[in-house]
Amino acid sequence: MNSPLSSLRTASATALLLLVGMPLLAVAALSLRALFDAAAWVSLMGDAQWLPALGLTLWTGLASTALAWWITAGLLAQGFVRQRLGALLRGLPVMLATPHAAFAIGLVFLIAPSGWILRALSPWLTGFDWPPPWPTTQDPWGLGLIVALTLKEIPFLLWTAATQLQRDDVRQRWRAEHTLAQTVGYSPQRAWWRVVWPQLAPRLFWPLLAVLAYGLTVVDMALVIGPASPPTLAVLAWQWLQDADLAINARGAAAGGVLALAVLAAALGWRALQATMARRARRASGERGRPTRTAATLPGLWLLGGVYAAVLLALAVGSVAGVWRFPALWPEALTAQAWLSVWASLDTVGTTLGLALASTALSLVWCVAWLELSPRAWDQALRPLLYLPLVLPAVLWVVGLYSVALQWQLEGQWLGLMLAHTVMVLPYVLLALSPAYLGFDPRAAQLSDSLGHSRAAFLWRVKWPLLRRSLTASAAVGFAVSVTQYLPTLYIGAGRFATVTTEAVTLAAGAQRSLTSAYAGLQFLLPVLAFGLAAWVGRPRRFRVATA
Repeated sequence: MNSPLSSLRTASATALLLLVGMPLLAVAALSLRALFDAAAWVSLMGDAQWLPALGLTLWTGLASTALAWWITAGLLAQGFVRQRLGALLRGLPVMLATPHAAFAIGLVFLIAPSGWILRALSPWLTGFDWPPPWPTTQDPWGLGLIVALTLKEIPFLLWTAATQLQRDDVRQRWRAEHTLAQTVGYSPQRAWWRVVWPQLAPRLFWPLLAVLAYGLTVVDMALVIGPASPPTLAVLAWQWLQDADLAINARGAAAGGVLALAVLAAALGWRALQATMARRARRASGERGRPTRTAATLPGLWLLGGVYAAVLLALAVGSVAGVWRFPALWPEALTAQAWLSVWASLDTVGTTLGLALASTALSLVWCVAWLELSPRAWDQALRPLLYLPLVLPAVLWVVGLYSVALQWQLEGQWLGLMLAHTVMVLPYVLLALSPAYLGFDPRAAQLSDSLGHSRAAFLWRVKWPLLRRSLTASAAVGFAVSVTQYLPTLYIGAGRFATVTTEAVTLAAGAQRSLTSAYAGLQFLLPVLAFGLAAWVGRPRRFRVATA
């Protein structure tokens, strides 16, 4: 017979599930409705652009995901074997805080024909007096987009993997198993690949699926640095969804359905490949004494950090650049005009901050309550539902969001836009918070109960203070996700609300380098401040020891 407290916890978990699960199901149902519109599919199949666009989408999304996964695995191997995981984590907050669109804009300023790299080589090495007509950005092969996606997703995968490696309930066991494997003849690298990595990789399925889904469905980065003729299918769908013609609009929704099927097929394919490789690893003899080559070493992290530093420097200089003729390495004059224009648009910054703070607070409260109250079986079974915004294409998801906003009369309202941001932020906060929260030692609660303390006292005085670092880091992740929202802001806001992201992406299509850099720099600065505040609030407490 259930106790009253257990019944109350179950009822509370049910209420939390209904509060979030029902809207998610409604949005998903309205989003996937396009899959059953025969006229939209006929219109899509009759368009000559969609097949080349789909090919580019698969190529850029799968290639960038595979590269990011491979490099991340190599970096983790080196960090674990050398016991230098702290070095891997030191620069990750700044990299994680860099929004995708801002990173793409800064990368364009580096690799464009008139960018800093070619300026550094001209005219002494190349002899160019004018920017050459090279397709270094928006190239027809999607190479620029692959590079940008790969560099941007490595920090996210590293961070989510590190949250697993730092869990007390698994770190000690994996360390002991790694040491034991070496005592029977395996090299340290081989022991990592044979013992630790097969256990870690399955735990990263949802983060990897989020990376894969983003790579296959990204719009803002593809608009900035991706191929243009033809574009990726996500950009093509976005263009069609903006058309006033309902038939073309339906074609865009059908294209979003194709992207959803592509994500599903890629996820199933990855699962099958992972299972096959795990079976081969179990059957392999191991070649115990032979050293293993890894995908990357710790100096590779310095290289990654150098790229991010160069991108941010390009944005900083570009935001104050005046006249800057090619091939000069430095602007002829510096001006604060772009930042004065940003200052004159403080309502844009206020909208961005308000949406980010509100959506992050709601998401964090819900996630803490869910992880605290829901039965473990419920949580495991319902993760696919809660992660729907991560894996469904953004261009398709916003169709459902917009339909729900229209039905609830929230379209063009701040409340509707805030709820739309919350729906997108919540899965990331849950993904970031779960490893630490679920890995918390349950013996602490038992000890607190034995001392006669209430559950509330245990949470406020023991559990949440010990999880303060994870809570603040998850909030920073949610804040950064909200700042980077592009499509939900455009659609649910109905053009009435501008954020730093919408302004940066819109300006990237023009020729205003300084103003584009200023907005992109601001888009980066806001999440960095959030991560810095999270690091300060979540820092370990130090106590003075009284001496006699």
